[in-house]
Amino acid sequence: MTCLFIDTSTKFVTLSIIKDNKQCYFFHEKVFEDLSVKILPLIADALKKCNLKACDINKIYAVTGPGSFTGIRIGLTIFKVMAWALNIDIIPISSLELMASTKTDKDYIIPCIDARRGNCYIAIYNENLDVIVSDRFTNFQSFINNIPVDKTFQIVTYDDINNENKIIPQIDVIKVINKHKNDLSINPHMINPNYLKKTEAEENFERNNN
Repeated sequence: MTCLFIDTSTKFVTLSIIKDNKQCYFFHEKVFEDLSVKILPLIADALKKCNLKACDINKIYAVTGPGSFTGIRIGLTIFKVMAWALNIDIIPISSLELMASTKTDKDYIIPCIDARRGNCYIAIYNENLDVIVSDRFTNFQSFINNIPVDKTFQIVTYDDINNENKIIPQIDVIKVINKHKNDLSINPHMINPNYLKKTEAEENFERNNN
């Protein structure tokens, strides 16, 4: 079984190829601009370094969000076309779950993506990646204030979140894949972005027409 894992939802693009549960390629770096130009060469380079062709991929694990609206749109377009054209199984993955794969000894792992104006995309997982509180768009401080006081927690984020109990994610792609290895594939045409909130343009349109 050869799997392609791709995440374009945050400032860090993640691209991994896993063959027989071993990671033979891993790219995890900031891509500040021109993602639409860079992502296909990144995939081609990954396949070349693993001595693979696109048709050798058995399954695509595609992060559908939440996160960057532009990044998600670019990534999903590529994932869906690949899955449809090459008849490859495709499994949607949460960006927050990927971040929550970071190893910690706390009761709760809280992945967080800054969404500006004090808001964020946030969730709570345990060390087994079981969902304690599902992915949501909400006020960061209000969310943190409602965590049970008898639970220890670790915030994982790439962003400048105002909380001392935070670390940079150290993602574990194989852990996420193993969690979802028995998930059923979804028709590529049925996979949609998981934005969790409306775009700024949609919000402005509604505000101006109410």
